Order: sequence, then structure tokens, then C-alpha cells
Amino acid sequence: MPTILSTKLLRPAQRELCLSAGLGLVAYNALEIEMLPVEIPMDHENLIFTSQNAVRAFLQKAQGRDLSPYRVFCVGQRTAALLGAHGLQLIKSCDYASQLAPYIVENHPEKKFLFLCGQQRSQVLPELFDKAGMDYREVAVYSSHPRPRAYRREFDGILFFSPLGIRSHMMENSLGDSLLFCIGDTTAEEAAKHSKNIMIAKRPTVENVLVQAINHFRYD
Repeated sequence: MPTILSTKLLRPAQRELCLSAGLGLVAYNALEIEMLPVEIPMDHENLIFTSQNAVRAFLQKAQGRDLSPYRVFCVGQRTAALLGAHGLQLIKSCDYASQLAPYIVENHPEKKFLFLCGQQRSQVLPELFDKAGMDYREVAVYSSHPRPRAYRREFDGILFFSPLGIRSHMMENSLGDSLLFCIGDTTAEEAAKHSKNIMIAKRPTVENVLVQAINHFRYD
């Protein structure tokens, strides 16, 4: 029976999807999230989020506030769902920052933005905003720290969800002949430093990474 390693703990439905397909599953969190004690300015109407962790930091700060004036732009289906669940007005959601940034520059060049992110965020959005002369403020509200765990075995497949997750895993492990399933291009670029056995998800979601691994080993 093929066994895969997920470098992110999976939801019960995700685990069941894997196990019902006849795959062995091992999972752990390769990263630890630390919320930073920073002040979040609440006077910006236009907010940008590229992760669920940034949304959670904002919601914690915004407790008791009227959220209706805020207009939000985000990256990721899960991020969009979390924003919608709290009644925030979602203007635009994209799968990647490389899609969201051009949209904002083209459609809202006159607006001021607050970009809430992690300390290890991608350069894509700030670089394009700076080039376009956009009026924005960036605040890092959380940090991701490596949480390596050693596995004295080789897995048929390993699921990776960020470049930092790969770097964390490599602190205590080698990849051998494992097939690496990556959530997106940036993660795959990091994986390519260590292996040529790489598959990239068709959409950047945990479910898509998992389904791709299931389909590969089910029909291999």
C-alpha cells in the first residue's frame, strides 16, 4: 500500500478521502504559526489578505467593530471562505498573488490599501505595487517558524504547501525517491532544489494536492 506524508495536518474529511482511497497517511505540521504583537491600523477601508492567518489576526483586532465598511481582496479559496463567514465584503479573490496584484493595479489604482501578511510573504505583490506607484501600507501580523520532525523511512509521496515547509522538512529528512506534490509554482521551485520528482497541483488548494496524490497512486 503506498503511503504519503503530508507536511500539514489534514481536516477529518481530507484524511478520510485519503484513507478511503487505500493510501497510507502520515501527517504533521512542518511549520508553527506565531501571531505577532503588532498594531493593526483600522482606518483603511481596502484590505488585502494572502493567507487565513492574516485574516485571523485582523478579526481578533476587529472584535466588536462594524465590518461593513471594509472592502477586501484576497488570495485563496479558504481565505475567501473565512472572510465571507465573518460578513466581510469580498471584492476580488484569486488563486495567486500574481493574479490579484495586476487586478488591483488595473482596476483600483487610485485607492489606498492595507496589506496584512506574514513575515515570510512573497515579493510578488509589493514589487508590482511599488512599480505601479500604488498607495499601500504593509503590516506583518504573523510569522512562520520551522517545526522539523525526523522520519527514518521513505514515503511514496510527500505533500508540500509552502517553500518554508520544504526547508523545515529538509532540516531532519532526505527525500530519496519520493514523489513531491506541491501546491503551487513557488513551492515547486523550492522543491526543485532537492528533487526532480515533482507534480504541481492544478489549483492551489490542500484538497487539490491531496486528490492529485490519490489519483496518481490509485492509477499508477
